[in-house]
This record gives sequence, structure tokens and C-alpha cells, in this order.
Amino acid sequence: MTVSARVPEAMCPQRLVLEHVTSRWGVLVLIELLDRPHRFSELRRAIGRVSEKMLTQTLQTLERDGLVHRDAHPVIPPRVDYSLTGLGREAARQVRDLARWTERRMADVERAREAYDEARKA
Repeated sequence: MTVSARVPEAMCPQRLVLEHVTSRWGVLVLIELLDRPHRFSELRRAIGRVSEKMLTQTLQTLERDGLVHRDAHPVIPPRVDYSLTGLGREAARQVRDLARWTERRMADVERAREAYDEARKA
């Protein structure tokens, strides 16, 4: 029996981490940081269409989970770089593999959706 099968959903810490890693912005942050560290503004441009507030919250959540490292340099103007920790790199590779699978199998998913929709019309 898995831990999640024994623990009520609201108390399952693994589920929370999974939600953070697979959230809309969490996935994109992790994949983008696989290449190299980024400054906040670079990361925001690379991801696109994410608000400053949402990116900040996502980075803080991933940092708290031990996946992202925030490196604040004591210079003027302030400079902050974000990079993956070892744990974050491992999670990012898994998420990237899932994203690649989705790209490879999208045509199959679309065919399945069309078949489902057609069957529902009948």
C-alpha cells in the first residue's frame, strides 16, 4: 500500500510537491532552469505570459521545496539568479521527459479526443 493510500488527501505531502512540480508555471520554470541559471526578468521573458506575482510565488514555492536555489548578489542594482538544486534538476528532467512525451503523442491524443467527441454525439 502506498503512503498516499493510507493518508487522507489533505495531509499527503507527496501530493503537494507533485502539485508544485506539475503546476502550470512550475513545469515551465523547472524546464527553463535545466539549461542554465536565470535572472528573474530572463526567466519571465523565457516563459512568457506569466505575471510577476505568479512567477514570484512559483519560485518561492519551488525554493521552499528544495528544488530551486535563489542566489542574491550584494550589488547595486540588486541581482538575483535562480538555478536548480540537485533535487530540482532530477525533478526537472522527469517533467521535461513528460513534456517531450506529450509533444510526441499529441496526434494520438487528438485522435482519441475526436473519437470520444464523435461517440458522445451519437
